[in-house]
Amino acid sequence: MLDVNGGELLILVLVAIVVIGPERMPEYARQLRGLVVRGRDMLREGKATVKAEVGDEVDWKQLDPRQYDPRRIVREALNEPSPPPAAPARRVAEPSPGPAPFDADAT
Repeated sequence: MLDVNGGELLILVLVAIVVIGPERMPEYARQLRGLVVRGRDMLREGKATVKAEVGDEVDWKQLDPRQYDPRRIVREALNEPSPPPAAPARRVAEPSPGPAPFDADAT
C-alpha cells in the first residue's frame, strides 16, 4: 500500500528523530502505539460484528464486486444466442367504420 522499503523507512525514522527531537520522541512513540492498538481493536470489533450479523456461512466470492466487470457482462450478453423469431401474428380484418365525419361549421 505505502510501498516503503527498508532503506526508505530508515531515512523516515532519521528525519522524524531530527524533526521531532530526541526529547519528545518517546512521547510520540507512545501516541503512535496507542493509535495502532486502537486501530487493531476497532478492526477486531468490526470483524466480530460482521461475523455476528452475517454468520459463518457467507459466500464471499458471490459478494465480490470484481465479478461485475461491465466488459464481461456485455461480452456475455452479446454472445448469448438470440431466441428464435416468433411466428407473425395474423391480422383479423375489421369492418370499416365508414367515412370519417365531416363538420363544415367547425372550421
